[in-house]
Amino acid sequence: MKVDRFFELFLAELESGKSLWSYYKFHSDPASFEFRKAYFCQRLQYVLDHIGSKDGAIWDVGCGYGTTALFLVLNGYRVHGTTLEFYYKELPARMEYWSRYGDVSGFTFDYEDLFDQHVHRGFFDRIIVQDTLHHLEPLPKALSILRSHLEPEGEIIVIEENGNNIIQSLKLYRQRGNKRVIEFHDERLNKTILLGNENIRSLKTWKQEFNRQGMDIDFGSVHYVRALPPSIFNRLGYHKAVEREQRLWRSNPLLREYFFFGINFIARHTPNKVAPEAKNTALNSAH
Repeated sequence: MKVDRFFELFLAELESGKSLWSYYKFHSDPASFEFRKAYFCQRLQYVLDHIGSKDGAIWDVGCGYGTTALFLVLNGYRVHGTTLEFYYKELPARMEYWSRYGDVSGFTFDYEDLFDQHVHRGFFDRIIVQDTLHHLEPLPKALSILRSHLEPEGEIIVIEENGNNIIQSLKLYRQRGNKRVIEFHDERLNKTILLGNENIRSLKTWKQEFNRQGMDIDFGSVHYVRALPPSIFNRLGYHKAVEREQRLWRSNPLLREYFFFGINFIARHTPNKVAPEAKNTALNSAH
């Protein structure tokens, strides 16, 4: 199933019930429709372009409402998703809806805290963290866990907000100040969990954090999305506006760094580098 067809069916799903409206906002402002569609579809396409073989094991960390996972299983992949909070209760109804258009049995999901040590997850060829990485705290431990479940030739697909985006940074500062990490009590798990409070970061910072955990970012995989306002999308049309944005970020470093909203990239194991947790284990064994 191609992205455009999936998007058509997704809109029909939204029409059938309002539980997802507040998150996806396609019905909140008709003038922003093409603008929001471009963001949604480009990110789905990025995941599809980098997801690898259909035989690979995929873990969607923070799968939320399961939209990306459902898209992938309808294309023949098998995905295990983990999520928290209110998203979980919506998943059975979404499975029922999408089963009309294909086999969705390849999507399995759990309600789970990433940091629970008793959970056995196995090893994955691809790990997707979409709109999730900026919520995971403490971040070094989260990245260490992801790395420990990644196959040697595996990849982490990161879909994030650009922490250097001036407009979004100012907006978030007004909302939360410098309080970048908060706590919430999860009633289902009966525990208090740390949560990144929209703790977005720049590509340079992500590189540093991944490097510390024995991983590299593939800079050839970096892809920026969303800079032009909704009015430009309405004037130029969807495809021309997307083409213009893609030319802009490749040709203008200033716009790319400070005015593009979204950033996608791939992270992998650093060749011949021992992760910090493995190094510590070896040292302890030596003593």
